[in-house]
Amino acid sequence: MEIYNILSRRKEIFKPLRNPEVKLYQCGPTVYNNAHIWNLKTSVIEDAVARTLKFLWYQVTTTMNITDVDDKTIRDSMKAWEKLSDFTQKYTKIFLEDLEKLCIQKPENIKAVTELIPEMVRMIQTMLNRWFAYLADDGSVYYSIAKFKKYWNLAHLDMSGMKDSVRIDNDEYEKDVAADFVLWKAWKSEDGDNFWEETFTIDGKECTLKWRPGWHIECSACAMKFFGPQIDIHMWGEDLIFPHHQNEIAQSEACTWKQFAKYWIHSGHLMVDGKKMSKSLWNFYTLRDIEEKYPHEPKLYRAIRLWFMNGLYREQINFSFEKLEQNIKTIGNIDNTCKNLIRYEAEFSWVRPEFRDYMQEIMGRFLEALEDDFSFPEAFAVFFEFTKYINWEIAEKQFTLDEVRACVDMLMSFHEVFAIIDTQLFEWGEDIPQEILDLAIARDHAKIEKDYALSDSIRDQIIEAGYSVVDTKQGTIVEKN
Repeated sequence: MEIYNILSRRKEIFKPLRNPEVKLYQCGPTVYNNAHIWNLKTSVIEDAVARTLKFLWYQVTTTMNITDVDDKTIRDSMKAWEKLSDFTQKYTKIFLEDLEKLCIQKPENIKAVTELIPEMVRMIQTMLNRWFAYLADDGSVYYSIAKFKKYWNLAHLDMSGMKDSVRIDNDEYEKDVAADFVLWKAWKSEDGDNFWEETFTIDGKECTLKWRPGWHIECSACAMKFFGPQIDIHMWGEDLIFPHHQNEIAQSEACTWKQFAKYWIHSGHLMVDGKKMSKSLWNFYTLRDIEEKYPHEPKLYRAIRLWFMNGLYREQINFSFEKLEQNIKTIGNIDNTCKNLIRYEAEFSWVRPEFRDYMQEIMGRFLEALEDDFSFPEAFAVFFEFTKYINWEIAEKQFTLDEVRACVDMLMSFHEVFAIIDTQLFEWGEDIPQEILDLAIARDHAKIEKDYALSDSIRDQIIEAGYSVVDTKQGTIVEKN
């Protein structure tokens, strides 16, 4: 398997630190508002990568932090007159609900920053001991980037014009600013009650002040807590390459003397009219916004997944409702293929040699696409070719019973990676209430008696109850909408 590694800017053979175990870390959201769908696009890609590795028989463990204390969470919680923990827990809950709606598997380890204070304190003390960090005259502890000779590696920056001791204490700052960044921020009046009193030994003296963590240290501490000094893969969007991910490397490697992450995977931006979707530009949409526009669309979440995955993960895509609606239609076509398959009445039970060869070819090409740097567009091309094959064979009445079952199994294999198939379609008869099934039987009797008015009336009752009616040669089939 090959992965495009941002660190080297080339594809590399994937070799986990301890095969087949894979430690995968992903930056979590800053929970001061609803996550916008650019954040969720990144989460979908991260989920697809984790699912792919599991499909390829790697033993994957994922870890994610939740940023529940930083400049923005403190600012907005105070504006809302809410306690910081209550404010951030509200938006954490919404974010996790968004993940569930989009069929994103929740990471095995999720930790809020405020629960990582001991780990951050230990790392900062280590950096102070090794002279990578220092106490500045503003009362904050900063990381000295001049001390870390590999500081430019991930972002591939030109550091020749860097000035020593330029500091910045904002949690986030301009992407072209190379400056000493804050590890532990001195308390300011605008922080209110949001501080910790921790003791550090600096120049042989103990120093205890009202402080709170900076933004960058949290991910290093979270990864260290659950994975130790090294991880296999670090993920998030391309906007965090610098300074956040570069700073993570500097902090972690100053503490451990080991390479922090072997592989860095970054997904491309979600754009709106050629500009990056962001809250600062007010050109963003949340999942709530999309739900309000399509309030009764059961295929919505799977369509969003399909849209975000069916492109090269490293490339930018442009948001439009027209594109979303195209993907809703595509999901409808996939559902119809699944429905056609379970309705198919096979006369014989065996597997044709040509069918067996085709299935082996399909799976081989699917695996080849996944192993080529998670080439989801090529994997989807294989998937859609397979659905066309299914519909063709059904139309020609070629399938046998064993082949139908094999096709269902193949679709479920695709689903392990894509998570866009409504698996309940393969169990359509089990979840239909008996009274609805009785109406379907009554409708068939009415049609036999040529009482078409009664047949149409019964059909309308079934539809009003939230089900679809499909006429087949075998009689009425009822399906959940």
